[in-house]
Amino acid sequence: MTTITADQNPHEYEKEHVHEVYEQIASHFSSTRYKPWPIVQRFLQELPTGSIGLDVGCGNGKYLTVNPNVFILASDRSESLVKIASQHRPHSSVIADNLSLPHPFSLFDFAISIAVVHHLSSHLRRVQAIAAVLASLRPALRPQQSPANPEHVGGKALIYVWALEQKTSRRGWDEGDNQDVMVPWVMKTESTQRSNENLLTFHRYYHLYRHGELEKDIIEAGGHVVESGYEKDNWWAIAVPKCIEA
Repeated sequence: MTTITADQNPHEYEKEHVHEVYEQIASHFSSTRYKPWPIVQRFLQELPTGSIGLDVGCGNGKYLTVNPNVFILASDRSESLVKIASQHRPHSSVIADNLSLPHPFSLFDFAISIAVVHHLSSHLRRVQAIAAVLASLRPALRPQQSPANPEHVGGKALIYVWALEQKTSRRGWDEGDNQDVMVPWVMKTESTQRSNENLLTFHRYYHLYRHGELEKDIIEAGGHVVESGYEKDNWWAIAVPKCIEA
């Protein structure tokens, strides 16, 4: 398996090496994704009661039930994963491309996009994906007012991406390695559960983010980084859109 080349169409490349793969592994993938990551859980649990937000690239919807006091409109490019996520009522789940979100601009109190942006195969498309998330959020009014005046406080987004710096993980990637990689997903079918032969292996495209790269992409997308860090082989950042004049 090779990563994208300059003469390839990124949309078609992602269709083959991301979207179609998740359609085929959706059920197996979902069965391995059930425990919320600590920082994502904290972000959601600290939201004010009644907040309305997005989960962009929701997968099986495992984050929809973290905080029962907020409402989340979830979306994913995979129809099969959206069907699984739609079981988490009263939240809504829709099929959508994260570069063309079907939501109003400047409306939502929060958004999360967890382990999604790294599947976009060019720098421009990754920045556009972040910009789409930021565009959905309520902008803060300037001058910034106290949190006691919520009409002046804008929305915020939590974004997670895989890190290049994973030298202590089983993958062993680190600074100096190729940032654009194909990651295998091995799936046992019913006929191969008792054998290691004829296992199905799918390859997904990932862009591995180096230290500081996510923050740069957020700024290029027109956002401001409030907080950022590293957690278990991932870089994460909390971002807000630029303020507007009151």
